[in-house]
Amino acid sequence: MQTVVQVVCTRGRSLRDAIANDPRLARHGLEVIQEKKPGRSPGWTKVRSTESDRGGSMNIQWDGATTILTCRVINRGSGRPNLIIGDFVDYLLSRYRRRIKVVTVLPG
Repeated sequence: MQTVVQVVCTRGRSLRDAIANDPRLARHGLEVIQEKKPGRSPGWTKVRSTESDRGGSMNIQWDGATTILTCRVINRGSGRPNLIIGDFVDYLLSRYRRRIKVVTVLPG
């Protein structure tokens, strides 16, 4: 199953880079496990939860032209994406609330 979380933001630096380099990410139970082309566009970052009951991972991409952060949640088998999505949205709102205009979750 694949679920998409789309975050419309205000103009500014790449939110994907900010997330990938955030030393407080671990405080929210998340960790970066892989990154392609860090600091460059287009690039992506893969994040997963450090909690044992959260399955799956999240691929994060930033589009600077539209200032949209697109996050694809990948779960295998009967895994439910609601827990990792909840953790990630909680993290975004606690760290980047001023940059966020809209958060949309599109179930897969």
